Amino acid sequence: MWAPYARDVRLRLDDEVIAMRATSGGWWVADRIAEPGMRYGYELFDGENWSQTLPDPRTTSQPDGVHGLSEVTDPHFDWTAEWTGRPLAGQVLYELHVGTFTPEGTFDGVIGKLGYLRDLGVTAIELMPVQPFGGERNWGYDGVEWLAVHAGYGGPEGLKRLVDAAHAAGIGVILDVVYNHFGPDGNYNGMFGPYTAGGSTGWGEVVNISGHDSDEVRRFILDSVRQWLAEFRFDGLRLDAVHSLDDTGAYSIMEQIQEVADDVTARTGVPRHIIAESDLNDPRLITERDGGGYGLAGQWVDDIHHALHTIVSGERHAYYEDFGSLDALAKTLRGGFYFDGTYSSYRGRTHGRPIDVRSIPAHRLVTYTTTHDQTGNRARGDRPSMNLTPAQQVLKAAVIYCSPFTPMLFMGEEFGAQTPFAFFCSHTDENLNRLTSEGRKREFSRSGWDHAEVPDPADPATFEMSRLDWDFTEEQQEIHAAYRELLRLRRELGLSRADLSRLTVETGDGWLAMGWEDVILVANLSDAEVRAPYGGELIYSFTEPEVGLDDTRLGPWEFALLRR
Repeated sequence: MWAPYARDVRLRLDDEVIAMRATSGGWWVADRIAEPGMRYGYELFDGENWSQTLPDPRTTSQPDGVHGLSEVTDPHFDWTAEWTGRPLAGQVLYELHVGTFTPEGTFDGVIGKLGYLRDLGVTAIELMPVQPFGGERNWGYDGVEWLAVHAGYGGPEGLKRLVDAAHAAGIGVILDVVYNHFGPDGNYNGMFGPYTAGGSTGWGEVVNISGHDSDEVRRFILDSVRQWLAEFRFDGLRLDAVHSLDDTGAYSIMEQIQEVADDVTARTGVPRHIIAESDLNDPRLITERDGGGYGLAGQWVDDIHHALHTIVSGERHAYYEDFGSLDALAKTLRGGFYFDGTYSSYRGRTHGRPIDVRSIPAHRLVTYTTTHDQTGNRARGDRPSMNLTPAQQVLKAAVIYCSPFTPMLFMGEEFGAQTPFAFFCSHTDENLNRLTSEGRKREFSRSGWDHAEVPDPADPATFEMSRLDWDFTEEQQEIHAAYRELLRLRRELGLSRADLSRLTVETGDGWLAMGWEDVILVANLSDAEVRAPYGGELIYSFTEPEVGLDDTRLGPWEFALLRR
């Protein structure tokens, strides 16, 4: 165990206390063989006092929560699926929160929905973080033990069952991981060593990946990456908010993470994908390493979401203030980024850098109509489907799924869910719960929302109302059928084409046309009737537009997918 801050360390193994000896580099060793099922913790001496018994920062199991003893796990698992993986190109991702996706709120509950997801057209599920957090209810971004699995979801054994079952169903699995901060509840790492470096990300103290003694913290992260990809057989990782990493070394931690993924791919023959969430609009993340980039498989692109959301919803507050025009949407569909070295009034500065669409394939950009962030980081956690008509919802889906980028759904959007997805937590410290609630209200007040609308994150009712309701209404069945058809057509028409430079995007008075030589989407992004100068054979529409040989008449929020 790495504890350079400690003067002395002892191991508590079940009811036995064992002295540990110091080795080089701040590491301590106990001469015992770790056997599966052992419960243990560490006690640190600071020169005056011994600490309470603390969980292992590198624990792989916390049966009694983040404050309890750690448990030695057996990495062996009887895998059954013969899975060869698949490239990111052509995939359809589905983001879900294990605790609210099903009534069970467990990995086994997700297993029960795999057939539904496969029939919908999903090729990979993306799990929001599953590392242990304080309490039983949390989005997962307050994790404190980066190699363990939340016991309430089913622990490490349950997670492996899910991955194995998904692979047997022909579905890949991506895990959302947080390496930019530790959660506030159960975070004892700072008692062991310099896991953090001062300063705040807004969610917690900055993780020490570039400062003094940061080599071991980097190794901690890279060992976590290898565990998820190799032992748990995840097909990829989604890196949370990489713009908040204090990454100033000559070798970026993202580049090193990609090297681990490449090594696991080479050893197993199964592709592993690293996808970043970034607010930097920096194409270096997805540029190949021989071109000076980090070589990541993909990154989320909020600009496309913002451009589409503002037009359909009419919202222009906070970070939406720079969007709202058809020209903005067209620019993002042509090149991914709206801010590509241009001025952002929201940021008050020039932002971003253009993507070279001739060298970066379109599938490296992950797009969506909404995400856990874009829904949950609203005052009430209200979904777009709670505010838009079915025609508007399906129109947004058509724009995303007919684009060449890698699409991602957020759980429930495919049937127009009417349950919110609010922010929730259940810290074991009531003061933390109070501070979290107050912080959310201040944040929303600055964005123009009424803080009275913000539900208490620690109230169990906030979590319960965020569970999906799987009892579809007739209207929801129609929306679900439309999503399923759009995803089928995306696959059969081969709309996930790599060469973004060949995509045609044109706009007119209220309309947008996007497509290739053989197929084109014509969409009315307004509440008035429009006539667009594109005609052909109607392949699909959610409504009944008037399609001619040379033009198409669309009612408010209508679209037509045409064969030229």
